[in-house]
Amino acid sequence: MTTAPRFLSASTLSGDAIKNPQGDSLGDLKDIMIETSTGKVAYAVLSYGGILGMGDKLFAVPWESLAIDGENKCLILNVSKERLKDAPGFDKDRWPNFADPAFADQLRGYYR
Repeated sequence: MTTAPRFLSASTLSGDAIKNPQGDSLGDLKDIMIETSTGKVAYAVLSYGGILGMGDKLFAVPWESLAIDGENKCLILNVSKERLKDAPGFDKDRWPNFADPAFADQLRGYYR
């Protein structure tokens, strides 16, 4: 994996593939959640499954759990497909409360 560029626009990453280190596709980057009080990227919203955006499940992944592979233009998440399927997810019409500390703790514990 090559070194990622130091700065990227959010739109550059939107829609990029997310893979695990073994090269398995885990979905794509749907959105990026920014913590407004600090200006830091807090979560990546990963879209997995479904066809043409229908029936897909969304997952919030702590940003620090991802690595950017600049050479292959994808993001790397060190989880298996099976583990991702069991991860806490949500529906595109019912997003979680990202400000809830219990939600943040649950995600960080899962992706640790």
